[in-house]
Amino acid sequence: MSDVKQPKEGLFSKKNMKIFTNPISENNPITFQVLGICSALAVTVQMRTALVMALAVTSVLTLSNVTISLLRKRIPSKIRIIVELAVVATLVILVDQILKAFLFDISKQLSVFVGLIITNCIIMGRAEAFALQNKPWPSVLDGLGNGLGYGWILMVIAMGREILGSGTFLGFSLFPESFYAAGYENMGLMVLAPGAFILLGLLVWVQRTITKTVHE
Repeated sequence: MSDVKQPKEGLFSKKNMKIFTNPISENNPITFQVLGICSALAVTVQMRTALVMALAVTSVLTLSNVTISLLRKRIPSKIRIIVELAVVATLVILVDQILKAFLFDISKQLSVFVGLIITNCIIMGRAEAFALQNKPWPSVLDGLGNGLGYGWILMVIAMGREILGSGTFLGFSLFPESFYAAGYENMGLMVLAPGAFILLGLLVWVQRTITKTVHE
């Protein structure tokens, strides 16, 4: 009896789409896995810096995932962490140089936090836990999903902090001078780290409540 060939999975099969969507919501790297907290506190004072940081992390995460996946069968297990660090560091340097070339002002505002992407637990975690055991396409989806999951949390926190703390949205003033003349004051707490902690805590509570309700 001849063997029955199993049908190949499509690029956007149910399994692959779950790999992509799961970290955006239920298994979010920040609100569920509690990773990448430092950048969530440090670069979310303004939406512009948060957006650039989210794009930088997503780019490095996706490209490092696919690179590690392509090399997975050639990487000796004893030096896999060194290889992963080398790949991530190379990509971070490229991203940093691109930002300095085209978005110099934002690059200055992000300061050392672009370089610290190298130590981001999300990137190393996905390279070690997923890309090293899976094919390139699922690794791309995993990288994009985790990057978007990380990014939208940063953007929500940054939006709350910028609007409440500075009275602006993407750098544009939301309130006329008459508001301030009448006694309105921005919430100074929101431009400090405790403000980010408060918003992050609320997001964790909302996300976990929704996830619990869905699974009940």
